[in-house]
Amino acid sequence: MNKQFSILAQYYDKLNYNADYKKVADYIERVFELYDKKPELVLDLACGTGSLTLDLARRGYDMTGLDLSPEMLSIASLKKNRGKDILWINQDMCGFELYGTVDAVVCCFDSLNYILDEAEIAECFRLVYNYLNPGGLFLFDVNSGYKFEQIYGKNDIILEKNGILCAWRNNYNKRSGICEFYISLFAEQPGAGYKRFDEIQREKYYCEELLVDLAGLAGFRKLKIFYDFDINKNKEKNKKECERICFSVLKI
Repeated sequence: MNKQFSILAQYYDKLNYNADYKKVADYIERVFELYDKKPELVLDLACGTGSLTLDLARRGYDMTGLDLSPEMLSIASLKKNRGKDILWINQDMCGFELYGTVDAVVCCFDSLNYILDEAEIAECFRLVYNYLNPGGLFLFDVNSGYKFEQIYGKNDIILEKNGILCAWRNNYNKRSGICEFYISLFAEQPGAGYKRFDEIQREKYYCEELLVDLAGLAGFRKLKIFYDFDINKNKEKNKKECERICFSVLKI
């Protein structure tokens, strides 16, 4: 999975300029409140370039950011941090080791969809459970079936921002549940025109029921499900056209 972001890492933030990290951090804190929890030590699993990690650190949480891509972590470590110091760890979310336990783990922005093996999802959940303190919370999200079929599908996407043009061709196979993204990126070079980069990424669709079962098998309880990082979207009517399914579970 780290190879999928070896090239795009340096352009990731520019291409995701509209990502609302404040909204996600607000959602995380609202979920903490729903469980009546005030965690201090928080792990951001698959933290990428660390934008959400930094937002949570500024709110007073003692953050650890873990990611498989050294290129993404390199960018994260260079960002200005006005909160507590952050520990950055270059490890696989399906085989990580921490120096101690934490009070909460968050895994956001469909990071779990990049895991293409159900057994590795189960192992990730087991490790999270292992490194959570009793009473600890695990918040994670995945892309919905609607997003895979209607937004990804076999559609083409063009992104252009600040001297970068990204052509993104999707190919979703409903039978395998895997969507392949064929990405061609053209980045402006100072005094030298544009340079082209090509990369293939893959995500896999996982249904709600499977993830609920895997979380339960890992030992988690008190499940809550929301949609699109909104705690008010937790009713059946909100599921049909949501893009992201958000889960929270507790280690009791």
